[in-house]
Amino acid sequence: MKTIGLLGGMSWESTVGYYRAINEGIKSRLGGFHSAKIVLYSVDFESIEKLQQVGDWTGAAQILVDAARRVESAGADFLLICTNTMHKIAQTIEKSIHIPLLHIADATAETLLQNGIETVGLLGTAFTMEQDFYKGRLSDRYGLKVLVPEEADRQIVHTVIYNELCLGHIRADSRAEYLRIIDALAQRGAEAVILGCTEIGILVKQADSRVKLFDTTAIHADIAVNFALN
Repeated sequence: MKTIGLLGGMSWESTVGYYRAINEGIKSRLGGFHSAKIVLYSVDFESIEKLQQVGDWTGAAQILVDAARRVESAGADFLLICTNTMHKIAQTIEKSIHIPLLHIADATAETLLQNGIETVGLLGTAFTMEQDFYKGRLSDRYGLKVLVPEEADRQIVHTVIYNELCLGHIRADSRAEYLRIIDALAQRGAEAVILGCTEIGILVKQADSRVKLFDTTAIHADIAVNFALN
C-alpha cells in the first residue's frame, strides 16, 4: 500500500470527510483492521482565506508549496490537495515536488465521462465557478460543457461556503437555496451537477435532489484509494 499525502485544512471541515472516506475505502477493499497510510499536513486556513480574498495567489502558493514539500519529506508517495479552489495553483505545487499530484478536476471529469455525462453544472466558490483553472480543464481536456449559476446565485453559493460551511454551520434555508440553484442548472440542460467545493457535500446529499450529484470529495478520495492500492 502506498502512503497517501493530504494537503488539508482548507477547511478542516471537509478534510475530515477526506480522512473518513479514504479509510472507509481502504477497509472496504482490504477488510479486517486495514486502514490507510496517510501523511496529512493541515494548514491554518485563516491565512489562506485572507490571501484568497485579496487575490494574492502567489502568497498562498508559497504556503502550500512549503506544506507539500513537508508532506513529501514525511514519506508520502503521492499528493492530494483537499480543496477545489486551491487547484488554481496546482501546477505551481506540482512543479515543486517529486511525487505525483492527483488533480481533483481530472478525477471528477473521468468519473463524469464514465457515467456518460456531457453537459454538467458546477457549484463552488466564486473562484472555481468564474475563473478558468477548473472549468477550462474540464472543457479543454475532457470535452465537457460546463454550466455555472447566474451571477446572483453564484454569490449565494460562494457566501454560504465561506460564511457557513467552512465554519461548520449547516442551515436548512441554505440547503433549500442550493437545491433551487441545482434545479435551475438542470433546467438549462445540465445532466448532472458537480459539488465543486469540498464543503458542499456536508450540506447537500444525493437524497436531497432529483438531479445527479457528483461530490468531488468522494470522487477524489476514491481515486486516492485506487492509486494507493494499485
